[in-house]
Amino acid sequence: MANLCLGVPGHPYLDEPYRMTCFKNFLTVLQTPKPNIVDDIAVCTLLQNALKGIQSLLNGSKIKLLETGQLGSLLAVLKKYMFHGLPGLSIEMPTVLYPTPLAQYDGRSPTKPEQPEAAVNQPTWSKKKRKAGKQKKGHQGEESKEELKNEIGAEINKDLEKMKLCSGEAQHSLYLGPQKSPLDPHQGQVGKDHFSPQVQRYKKINSSDSEYSDAEGSLQNKIRSFQAKVRQGALSCFLSTIKSIEKKVLYGYWSAFVPDISGIGSPQSVSLMTIALKDSSPKTRACALQVLSAILDGSKQFLSVADDASDHKRAFTPLSVTLASSIRELHRCLLLAIVAESSAQTLTQIIKCLANLVSNAPYHRLKPGLLTRVWNQIKPYIRNKDVNVRVSSLTLLGAIVSAQVSLPEVQLLLQQPLYSLSQNSGSATPSDPESNRKESMLEGGKKNGLHSEHSQSCWLIRLCITLVVEPREDSYSDSEPSSTPAVMYEPSPVRLEALQVLACLVKGCFNMAQSYLIELGEVACKCMQETDASIQLHGAKLLEELGTGIVQQQKPDSIVPINLMVPINQAVTFWNMILNGPLPAALQNEQHPTLQTSACDALSSVLPEAFSNLPNDRQILCITLLLGLNHSENPLVKAAAARALGVYILFPCLRQDVMFVADTANAILMCLSDRSPNVRAKAAWSLGNLTDSLIVNMEAMGQSFQEEFSDMLLLKMLWAATEASKDKDKVKSNAVRALGNLLHFLQPYHIVKPRFCESIECAIQALVSTVLGDGTMKVKWNACYALGNVFKNTALPLGKATWTAAAYNALTTVVKACKNFKVRIKSAMALSIPFSREQYGSTEQYCDIWNALVTALQKSEDTEDFLEFKYSASLREQICQALIHLLSLASQEDLPRIRKTLLEKGDSIRNYVLHYVKSEVQGDESQREHQDRGKMLQRAIEHIRGFEELPGSNKGLIEVAYFEAILVSCDKEMEAL
Repeated sequence: MANLCLGVPGHPYLDEPYRMTCFKNFLTVLQTPKPNIVDDIAVCTLLQNALKGIQSLLNGSKIKLLETGQLGSLLAVLKKYMFHGLPGLSIEMPTVLYPTPLAQYDGRSPTKPEQPEAAVNQPTWSKKKRKAGKQKKGHQGEESKEELKNEIGAEINKDLEKMKLCSGEAQHSLYLGPQKSPLDPHQGQVGKDHFSPQVQRYKKINSSDSEYSDAEGSLQNKIRSFQAKVRQGALSCFLSTIKSIEKKVLYGYWSAFVPDISGIGSPQSVSLMTIALKDSSPKTRACALQVLSAILDGSKQFLSVADDASDHKRAFTPLSVTLASSIRELHRCLLLAIVAESSAQTLTQIIKCLANLVSNAPYHRLKPGLLTRVWNQIKPYIRNKDVNVRVSSLTLLGAIVSAQVSLPEVQLLLQQPLYSLSQNSGSATPSDPESNRKESMLEGGKKNGLHSEHSQSCWLIRLCITLVVEPREDSYSDSEPSSTPAVMYEPSPVRLEALQVLACLVKGCFNMAQSYLIELGEVACKCMQETDASIQLHGAKLLEELGTGIVQQQKPDSIVPINLMVPINQAVTFWNMILNGPLPAALQNEQHPTLQTSACDALSSVLPEAFSNLPNDRQILCITLLLGLNHSENPLVKAAAARALGVYILFPCLRQDVMFVADTANAILMCLSDRSPNVRAKAAWSLGNLTDSLIVNMEAMGQSFQEEFSDMLLLKMLWAATEASKDKDKVKSNAVRALGNLLHFLQPYHIVKPRFCESIECAIQALVSTVLGDGTMKVKWNACYALGNVFKNTALPLGKATWTAAAYNALTTVVKACKNFKVRIKSAMALSIPFSREQYGSTEQYCDIWNALVTALQKSEDTEDFLEFKYSASLREQICQALIHLLSLASQEDLPRIRKTLLEKGDSIRNYVLHYVKSEVQGDESQREHQDRGKMLQRAIEHIRGFEELPGSNKGLIEVAYFEAILVSCDKEMEAL
């Protein structure tokens, strides 16, 4: 039956009724108690097949466990058989597991009577459990004292002592690893004599003076092997279950499988870490760690609730504290497992699991010290003899740097004194006395001022550089035999991981990496000159991060002091070295398009100020290469080149060059018609940037630039952007941005030309359709922004053209009803841009806009999405500004409609406008406008009061009295402050 459930590629899978029948039969087999008349091997074979069948069903048909109501039952049997045959452990499980953050049962059952050895030790069980509880309590107290320290040597030694318990106590210790701890060679005999009692029994069975016969010993070994396969099958099935359900459902069962610090006097519940620490089979331990990694993967949002940074005494334990204690226990157990593990493959899984935990745990909400323990314990494994262990150790360090670099704890760890690990030859462990002695000396030196607190040196950068470019100093077990004395570097996986760690460090901690800027540039160049394509690619990615780091420092909103920024002349030196090195060759390497793509991205990270100071031939080289790559047949290369041109067009030294702008425009227009959606999306983004530069040039250079720019090319861009606005959302969002800029750029002599008239009307209709369409909120926001840009162009016949009504109707519809408040804000902003009454069209059109804004003001607090409330205040501010702007332009014919609105909805309008003016008076910096709001309202009142002087008009207009009352209220409140 299990074989029938295997999926065969190219053949239809089992029908739904058969799948459910098989699943229920497999589940029934697993839930049925073991019959006493059947031998253990037959039972194990039956269980293996049942687990294999369920796993095949989960992998092949994606059974919806939640809909069938079988998830809790399946998890219950999987947890039961995860521990099947595990020595010294017997658990009883409920038939169903329910999602809950609390423990549902006592994880360990009384020892079964049919096991005489366990029965003999039953009194010891109770006695030793109480003793273990006391030890646990003492350990917790000591751990809390050690949390703020930067060393873990004492704690690890303490944990190792707990692993070397006497045989009677160890039998019931759940966190006891039977595998040999990798202790100092001089302590090998001690470690040898302190295996768990189960392993001692296994050794006794196999010894020559055993009380059992050889046949009995062989049978026991066979049974243990079959039981281990059952545990592996249950874990593999659990892994498939995790992949077939949503993570938010899985985390309801978190406490059933992830360890937690037990309460005083209560036993430690069994979990996946029980297997990782106790199981004698390395493969089973690795399986348990794979499952735990799968649970931790993507758990950042769930774990973000955890919090133990502040001690709050409550009558109950909140979920935040429960999760925090679980995270701490995971750290303790995984660090203990690292020390205890002797299998390189399993050790790799432990470190990978720890890296997953580090990537998702919210350390900023936890008491400091956890990352220090992880960091200090993993250091020696960077020089482990096994390649995979070295790679996973670097992955873990990279995870710490990537996810937690902003923490002061990590900053201090990165500035630890530099020391060499090469002398250990990969055999050092955290329990190595010599290693601990070095750590103590280094820490002591740091405390005594041997290492400057303000130094920006980073030992991890130095280590990674060494791993990437320096020859190996010793011979590892993975060395390739060679008769020639050729220079041997680290294995490729180690070098690649070291390059990734360097990239993470540069991205997250550029203030340290900039001290090594030229050296890291040389590393990138050396990597790009190698024959290994992967090394070349990662060298290019490192180069991109270095360039991006320099650019980020120079941004106007950067918080880095000027004296700490990379000097412009150093950036010029850096890019001169790169452009005279392997980068041009990488850009032209058609045999490696991925490298070309990364090289394009690297070239786009040049600092604009550095580019302008490069020699002319280097500038021309960059531009020529990028324009040439726009003709590449590879879509990835073409997209990267189009994006790079979109970056270059914003460079001050290039955007005023009409020839470069024209060449770039033609290249982008060609990419906009490409078959690849990715190429079109990048081209649309670059077109948006190009049109931004047109507006900047228009404002800076005036009409001279506009007249010099080709009318034909401008028309092509207008039509291309209009067509692109009908494309997918990724293309559309930037296409409408470009349309707004192009329509803003047009001059009167453009507009009067017949060939432009049609394109203008089509472009505005495209914007209107986008505002009212079903696109994403980003697309709608950009379309509203584009219409606002259109309204800024005084040369366009806004208010007279036929498209005026459609444009205003689109904006008023959105400002009243759009679910996204950011889009509403942008539409209200667009409605307040026209600066003359004629641009608003007829009286009816004007009053429709006024009424729409009043309605939008009243609905500014109506939303189904709670997240939108934080934008409601900004929305009201923008609408009030638009209303006052409209009032300041109103004609005498508009006043009756305005008066009617004030009579009907005056109270609510008054409150909002009063708050709008008051917020500026009270000096709210976040709400302050460049214009004095009170004076803005006063000017609007004076404008309306001017109608009182006209013949035949009413004296004492209601509108004047209404808004003057608002100003008086503001004045009184200001005087009261």
